[in-house]
Amino acid sequence: MEDKIVYPDIFKTAWRKLMSQFWLLVGLVIGFTIIYSLITIFTTPGKGETIGISNIVVMILGLLLYGLFYMGFLRNCMQTLDGEEPQFSAYGQVSRKLPVFIVSYILFNLILILGLTLFIIPGIYLGIRLQFYLAFIVEENCGILESFKKSWNITKGMSLKLFVMWLIMMLILFAGSIALLIGIFIAVPLIILMYGYMFRKLTEPAAQ
Repeated sequence: MEDKIVYPDIFKTAWRKLMSQFWLLVGLVIGFTIIYSLITIFTTPGKGETIGISNIVVMILGLLLYGLFYMGFLRNCMQTLDGEEPQFSAYGQVSRKLPVFIVSYILFNLILILGLTLFIIPGIYLGIRLQFYLAFIVEENCGILESFKKSWNITKGMSLKLFVMWLIMMLILFAGSIALLIGIFIAVPLIILMYGYMFRKLTEPAAQ
């Protein structure tokens, strides 16, 4: 049986693809970070201030903006992995999936929090098994429950390998965050490319 999770292969492929579209992918992450940070700064209630309806509306809009970028950027990374030029039209294409993203994103985090409260390990296990729900929404236009079910199916028997891969990605993110914070803008697209490549490998037809 083909080993679909090969750590060096995942890293090298993601790195090579990142280099092929470096300025575009890194630029998108930088641009979104600046916009999202400004929104957060100007809408966060000051000390002693109460959260009003306007703050709640802005927070919801912030979540929608995050969802739009997250899905669009993942689609751009998938295009890069496929050897295509990332298209800005991807953000318009995924916009109709925002309701599914919001509900599934909240549900995923609730499952994660519930699992983490149960001695941590169940939360990590559930997070690993369900992590590809977003890729199924973006790439295959799956619904909420369908995306979770498919993620659960493709990760069967892969928990330990995916856990090690998760540790590797967290290490990359940590290394990027301490590299004068500039490295984070490289680490983020690299990690998403690694995530996308794993999804491609796990969903490809089994070799005969």
